[in-house]
Amino acid sequence: MLGNKLSEGNTIGIVAPSGPENKENIMKNIELLTSLGFKLKFGKNAFNRNGYLAGSDKDRVNDLMEMFIDKTVDLIMCLRGGYGSSRLLPLIDWNIIKNNPKTFIGYSDITVLLNEMYRRCNLITFHGPMLTSNLLEKRTLESLLSTLKNGFKPYCIDSYDSHIKSFSNSITEGFLVGGNLSLICSSLGTDYEIDTINKILFLEEIGEEPYKIDRMLTQLYNANKLQKCRGFILGHFTNCDTENREKSLSLNEVFKDKILSLNRPTIFNFPSGHDYPNITLPIGAKIRLNCVKCKIQVLESVVKSGPLPL
Repeated sequence: MLGNKLSEGNTIGIVAPSGPENKENIMKNIELLTSLGFKLKFGKNAFNRNGYLAGSDKDRVNDLMEMFIDKTVDLIMCLRGGYGSSRLLPLIDWNIIKNNPKTFIGYSDITVLLNEMYRRCNLITFHGPMLTSNLLEKRTLESLLSTLKNGFKPYCIDSYDSHIKSFSNSITEGFLVGGNLSLICSSLGTDYEIDTINKILFLEEIGEEPYKIDRMLTQLYNANKLQKCRGFILGHFTNCDTENREKSLSLNEVFKDKILSLNRPTIFNFPSGHDYPNITLPIGAKIRLNCVKCKIQVLESVVKSGPLPL
């Protein structure tokens, strides 16, 4: 299932499934999106605060469901990440999403929602910037708008980056899943466990030392998740390496041991995750991972072209 493409005049619904945020901290992005011709509609409880959560689980999930039901809302963007999305999974009415498919975007803690909406509802979702992200970063905004406006036909993802490297000289195709590594690991052993069979797995992380990345990749390996993948895209691993090489493996050494040893097509340093640019990726879309040219091609529409204007 697909949401409609983004067009000028559309209403973007803002929900906070995870952590809280003060409205004054997002005013620049509100002004930017408004200047681009979009309307913003905030969930009733978007600015609630309950410790590290943006209000109660009930209030947060109600906002999410109401945004899918609301016929005036064209796209749903998350306010921020943090923590809390996993708490909503048992409370979500998946039939509401199936019956009201909309473009849904976020990353970090939102990883569990992105993948579960795809797994349960066959809805293509988007790993991309949120309202607390730096939308003034040119390439991040360009990628977001281009994907959501023009993704009604196959396209090549522009990484805006020349530092991407590949492992192997091969090409593979599969459906894209993934996001934040620690959130993916947190789904294991639950009813919301990520499905990696014949998938291309995207991974990113922030603030975790190499031994912690090793531990999480080992957990995925021991759960037989990595072995079932057709390929890998490794994004930003922000502040995850170490300068203490005497007492630690490097991040690249961890990847070599845990990912490259599987001999699957893999690209490194793809600019998506907790750094900039934060390139938008369609979770659930069929893609071609071209390690010869270090390119990612989206092989199908990720948004509907929508009704023709009157």
